[in-house]
Amino acid sequence: MRYLGVDYGLKRTGLAVCDADETLASPLNVLTGQERLVDQIAEAVRQQGADGIVIGLPLNMDGTEGKQSARVRAFAAEVGRRTNLPISFCDERLSSFGAKEKISGLGITRKKKKKHLDAIAAADILQTFIDERNGR
Repeated sequence: MRYLGVDYGLKRTGLAVCDADETLASPLNVLTGQERLVDQIAEAVRQQGADGIVIGLPLNMDGTEGKQSARVRAFAAEVGRRTNLPISFCDERLSSFGAKEKISGLGITRKKKKKHLDAIAAADILQTFIDERNGR
């Protein structure tokens, strides 16, 4: 199955995609703002031929859900209605930290880092999901 990974944010939302064999997740792009976000995600689903969507769920460090988790679940419901695809969630607690670690040694400007960081976080979320799904 081919999945679209989503790292939802109020300012920026990162997208990633995996191959049909569910072995490798790759950063796709970063969408800014909220105005047409669901439409843009639906378009990415169509362009990438995704069969499902994985959205990072921001849990508290103790595993409980907070206000942001409720926002993400509401957003996911809207995306699910718009795309008619199954929505799965994946714990994203350390995805931004991992993305920052990956990008820190590349020697690129802070502005360019910001531009790619959310897509890398989306790829981390999606990779975690497909690895768990496939027993890796």
